[in-house]
Amino acid sequence: MRAEGATPEPEASVRSGLTALGEVACRYQADEIRPEDLPMIAAEALAAGLDTPTLCELAGWPRNADARDIRDAFGQVLAESGIGLPDRGLARRHALRRMAARLIDGGTTPAELATDGWWDTDAETATEQSFVALIPQCDCCIEYTLGLDRQVWAAQLRNAALALTSSPPIGPGC
Repeated sequence: MRAEGATPEPEASVRSGLTALGEVACRYQADEIRPEDLPMIAAEALAAGLDTPTLCELAGWPRNADARDIRDAFGQVLAESGIGLPDRGLARRHALRRMAARLIDGGTTPAELATDGWWDTDAETATEQSFVALIPQCDCCIEYTLGLDRQVWAAQLRNAALALTSSPPIGPGC
């Protein structure tokens, strides 16, 4: 048993870092993380105990490095860490669930969903389809495309978000 306040064992720290890096890969693939943010994320992964040659290199790059080089290096980091880049469609579906959770928690508004292209997500489950069906292409089109007033729409969207976040997880986690 570890004493209170003691630092975690390196092996647990590395496992945690790999899990976090896998989530970063999923969020990156869903366009939630920009390439210029990856060098700092690499530095954080190093601090968490991960250590690969390309991770060390990427952690030292500036934010304004060439985006193609950053993307290539990040792909190499994932390969060196044994993490696959998830399918873009699956990554977007996981991102849709995170967005639904943020809506429930008040971290985003219904109108903000209409500005991020979520309506175009390839939903596969009935709960995903119900949620996506309520997201118009733009905020100004809520009444036109959905035939609802804003309060009714927001309530229906929140109910669909609750259903989505409480439904069984999909595919490999990210």
